[in-house]
Amino acid sequence: MSGIVIFGAGGRAGRAVTAEARARGHQVTAVVRDPSRHPDIAAEGVHVVRGDVRDGPATASIARGHSAAVSVVTPASGPEALAALGPLDAGFFADAADALLDGLPRAGVRRLVVIGLFANLLGAGGRPVHDDPAAFPAHLRPFALSHAAGLDRLRTAGAGIDWLMLTPPAGLDPAGPRLGRYRIGGEHLPASGLSYADLAVAVLDEVETPTLHRRRVSVFH
Repeated sequence: MSGIVIFGAGGRAGRAVTAEARARGHQVTAVVRDPSRHPDIAAEGVHVVRGDVRDGPATASIARGHSAAVSVVTPASGPEALAALGPLDAGFFADAADALLDGLPRAGVRRLVVIGLFANLLGAGGRPVHDDPAAFPAHLRPFALSHAAGLDRLRTAGAGIDWLMLTPPAGLDPAGPRLGRYRIGGEHLPASGLSYADLAVAVLDEVETPTLHRRRVSVFH
């Protein structure tokens, strides 16, 4: 079957998407910042390459020849890792979106599925969750705003890319079973959880048979 390029394949979500893609028979190009840190990703049908998603020309070069792209990039995998990074690059997600929106069409790749952040969904009062310090730690709000800036870039994209942002709830379950089912919601934070495995199912379903276009939605059990 056709190839998929996965940016951020070294994280838990990226690994889950890679595993689901391989189980469905896809060839995968797994893009990570440092391949030496992820020797276990390489397997039959998985080609691991070094890359920075914020580099538009490199993104185009890596993506060429693939039918779709998935972006699960993040500067850090959790609050502790974010704290260890030091000052946050507020432009990280906007720069990543810009590079993808520039590089993928030049590579002939039109379908892009991006994983969003739950804190940018709307809470009970109709405001973003990241605006409520009782629901989301105030010291992590800059990270959420950086993520939101990436979404804003996607929303202003031209017709050259058919993007979708799938946004899971907080507390993705790394050990949860693959049930093979999920629900798609709107802009509001869902009350139920999700496993990484079923997030990957949703991603691959939308890669293989796109039904949602140029929008952000929630995905949950």
